[in-house]
Amino acid sequence: MNKKIVGAALGLAILAASSVASAHVDVAVGVGIPVGVYAPPPPVYVARPVAYGPAPVAVAYGGYDDWRAREWRERREWREHE
Repeated sequence: MNKKIVGAALGLAILAASSVASAHVDVAVGVGIPVGVYAPPPPVYVARPVAYGPAPVAVAYGGYDDWRAREWRERREWREHE
């Protein structure tokens, strides 16, 4: 009878240990047959080529002349002409 109790206790201990050891473990069996899911390759980004053009042309005017001064000058010239 003593051997039966020890055997039962040992069996329960092994069952308890195996359930703790297999906690959070997923077992999956894969067959290896593709289902037909197509995933295109990732896009490839290429830098644009550098384009060189002619240098900008520097334009110099006679001096600082804003539109108000030009308008007053034109009006004065028009009055003098009349």
